[in-house]
Amino acid sequence: MRRPLKVAVVGVGHLGRIHAKIYAENEGSELVCVVDADGKRAAEVAKEHGCRGFDDPARIPDDVEAVSVVVPTIHHAAVAEPLLARGVPCLVEKPLAHDLADADRILAAAERGGAALAVGHVERFQPGLRKVRELGLRPRFIECHRLSTFSFRSMDIGVVHDLMIHDLDLVLDLVGSEVESLDAAGGVILTDSEDLASVRLVFANGARANVTASRVSLSPMRRFRLFSASSYVSLDFTKNYGLIVRKGEGWERGREELKTHDPAELAARQDFITGDMLEVDELDLGGDRPLQAELDSFLTAVREGATPEVTGEDGRRALALADRIKAELHAQAW
Repeated sequence: MRRPLKVAVVGVGHLGRIHAKIYAENEGSELVCVVDADGKRAAEVAKEHGCRGFDDPARIPDDVEAVSVVVPTIHHAAVAEPLLARGVPCLVEKPLAHDLADADRILAAAERGGAALAVGHVERFQPGLRKVRELGLRPRFIECHRLSTFSFRSMDIGVVHDLMIHDLDLVLDLVGSEVESLDAAGGVILTDSEDLASVRLVFANGARANVTASRVSLSPMRRFRLFSASSYVSLDFTKNYGLIVRKGEGWERGREELKTHDPAELAARQDFITGDMLEVDELDLGGDRPLQAELDSFLTAVREGATPEVTGEDGRRALALADRIKAELHAQAW
């Protein structure tokens, strides 16, 4: 059996605790320590998992082989930079950094230390998105809705960098083209940063995407729809449900029949389109939980010396687009 990698988690608030739990239960990792500015919290989580707890990341032992950085965004660079510079692979939660200057510091540190740098865009590991990527579809239009109730977490950043950035990363990854222009709307509702945002993205290759995010919704919604020239995919991340609609074997024949049939006759034949003209299939969305899959992928990249699935450059690209959208919102002075 492979020797478990020695890992640490810096920041054990809500999400960091989950990182710690997954590492502690994973056969591929040994949770050596947890770190939190709140020493009492670090000690509590350390006791729960039978590891050491510290209040300063500088105390992380030299033999630790991988670290999850799950502190508030504004502290990402301060925590990740020295670890990466000394060659310790890091998974930095999204967004990669507070701003592009900090993002560049993190990337430069990873380069200096020759350390793997992964970014926690966990939605890349949703079973539905993995399936879409396997299908090799070329999207022409994407529509995303990510709405949540107010949680009182991530108060240091607005909804664009908190929630929308998930879908920005997905869209950038799937479209594979530069954003040529954008038009955004939204603004402040309950906090000092934007709580609602909606943007239309136009890509150099002609694709379009509409992305909406809110953290002041009365009920949660996480839906992703993708349209290509030959198919339509609908994913509901909340329900872990997805389907794909494609042209069937009878597509061309059916199109010719449509020209000769009376509309009233077609209305009575509910199965005319969904017969052999179209294939409507549910997607198998079984598999690991996204965060579990993300941490497994990170550990595999560290162990094999491979490039992480979501790289530091990916994280910077999503951050740069989020910054553009936020600047557009601020220009509206809503």
